[in-house]
Amino acid sequence: MKLKVLVTGSKGFIGRNLVVHLGERNDVDLLHFTHDDSISSLVQLVSEADFVFHLAGINRPDNTDDFQTGNADLTSALCDAVVSSGNKIPIIYISSSHAGLDNPYGISKRAAEETLLNLTAIHGSEVYLFRLPNVFGKWARPNYNSVVATFCNNITKDLPITIDEKSAQIRLVYIDDVISHFIALMDGQVKNNETHFYTVEPEYMITIGNLADQLYAFRNSRNSLITEAVGNGLTRALHSTYLSYLRPKMFSYKIPEYRDSRGMFAEILKTHDSGQISFFTAHPGITRGGHYHHSKTEKFLVIKGMACFRFSHIDTGEFYELHTSCVKLEIVETIPGWSHDITNTGNEDIIVMLWANEIFNCDQPDTFTSTIENNN
Repeated sequence: MKLKVLVTGSKGFIGRNLVVHLGERNDVDLLHFTHDDSISSLVQLVSEADFVFHLAGINRPDNTDDFQTGNADLTSALCDAVVSSGNKIPIIYISSSHAGLDNPYGISKRAAEETLLNLTAIHGSEVYLFRLPNVFGKWARPNYNSVVATFCNNITKDLPITIDEKSAQIRLVYIDDVISHFIALMDGQVKNNETHFYTVEPEYMITIGNLADQLYAFRNSRNSLITEAVGNGLTRALHSTYLSYLRPKMFSYKIPEYRDSRGMFAEILKTHDSGQISFFTAHPGITRGGHYHHSKTEKFLVIKGMACFRFSHIDTGEFYELHTSCVKLEIVETIPGWSHDITNTGNEDIIVMLWANEIFNCDQPDTFTSTIENNN
């Protein structure tokens, strides 16, 4: 039997992300409540639901009175509907770190929390309250949901950004981490907290200045080809978020290519500490290379055609050669202290992928010409 899940605010930033994740499951049927729906419809929706994600709310209204209407009053209406249904429906509620402040927004969020806590006391519905800091990720509205969204939007569009204090710290949680925690609670994988207040981990801290610098580094990487360390943590999350603000016409970018009588060469990607990836071609019968390195190392992969790699030890003269092709995918490594070259032994151009453990430095190339001869 499928779990019927009601998502209020399903068209908002967090709601849209949650709906997509829940929609990937075969054991969930979704019910939606948005700002276009009448509050009276909550009675019917709640009567059908087995679980509620209460994400609807107001945080930037034109009129401060809307804080009360969109946060406290809406939550009261939801709780009344739950009581009327007679069903002890669990509810996850997105509050805010501002709930501890005595401003109209904070007061309205705190009132909503108190209404939900009263619901669990008198009705028995389990409630999960999240005073979330700044949530960022794909689909957040610029100039509304978060400074990350605003910066990403402006930088991808070559618009200026405004920074009042570069050293100011902001607390961040990533949308995918928020959704994962929400779903884990729904699935009963998180132990209930007697206080009913929960947090999302990991939580990140970054200065406004460092945030801007990181986002500009993502933008500049298309020209420098140097990628940031985007494999984990905050940098990974910011990188995914930044890319989500690119419009389709920006999905691709050109890289330099260098052609001569031998074929062509192009660098694809560079890293700060793990080298670079490139590729080259060679016409039939052409030999490329003929040099050695003291410390630089490389990995080659022939992805089209046939090739012969030759190696010669620069001290002992020991010689070695091997033949490879795209038919048998095989990584060939260059070894410090061994001269090496590669010859196209087929009847068509070869294409060879190449990884080097360091970015090429023309001032210190660690590349020395050396003719390879078989003296054995």
